Amino acid sequence: MSLTEPFASPLASAQRFDRLDALRGAAVIWMAVFHFCFDLNQKGLLNPPQQFLSDPFWTWQRTAIVSMFLLCAGMGQAVALQAGQSWARFWRRWGQVAGCALLVSAGSAWMFPLSWIHFGVLHGLAVMILLLRVCWPLLRTLGPLGLLGLGVLALALPQWVALEALNGRWGNWTGLVTRLPVTQDYVPVFPWLGVMLMGLALGLFLQRQQPQAWAGPIPRWAHPLAVLGRWSLSFYMLHQPIFIGLIALAVACC
Repeated sequence: MSLTEPFASPLASAQRFDRLDALRGAAVIWMAVFHFCFDLNQKGLLNPPQQFLSDPFWTWQRTAIVSMFLLCAGMGQAVALQAGQSWARFWRRWGQVAGCALLVSAGSAWMFPLSWIHFGVLHGLAVMILLLRVCWPLLRTLGPLGLLGLGVLALALPQWVALEALNGRWGNWTGLVTRLPVTQDYVPVFPWLGVMLMGLALGLFLQRQQPQAWAGPIPRWAHPLAVLGRWSLSFYMLHQPIFIGLIALAVACC
């Protein structure tokens, strides 16, 4: 089970897209290293203490990691839509992502009651893949180039539209806000839908023009990354409790 399962294409119904899986796996590794450093910092074990919310060294990494995940999600949706994925299968996968998003909210509310995650990466992913699915009859008419342009517009929209009325928790999921919420993770629909649309555009282009670009073999050293990419949602849900528990155990033993 992964953040966006790479559904088989009509070109090879039993084929796994190992290159897409490996790219997602690389994002998972980067995310894990980032979170482990964050957890160490939370326990006061990094010297000097790091400013994860303001230091560009950390904020740019977070942006890059989320962008990699959403690009992979967009490409995964291209595969699913081109393969004619059924609504039943879509809802089953969507339910897994949405259910995990609720668990993240519950866990973060327990650990960070003043800054719990009400719309993080899984919440954003659930809403955005639903939007892509519902709007697919229209989006498919745009073609890869049109989708790329629409993605650029989505990226830029928060720079043009920002409403104070949307600053509350029931509106800031849109991203069209005048101030950022206090939360441990925030991945609103705008501008991040733009990244997923770009992934969808790239995925459709590769499917139609260069199918072997991502359907070909990968080096032996990348096989573990591909396996990890296929189980990225499970890893995402488990890695932080494991990290936090190991760090707490190490601190207690020392």
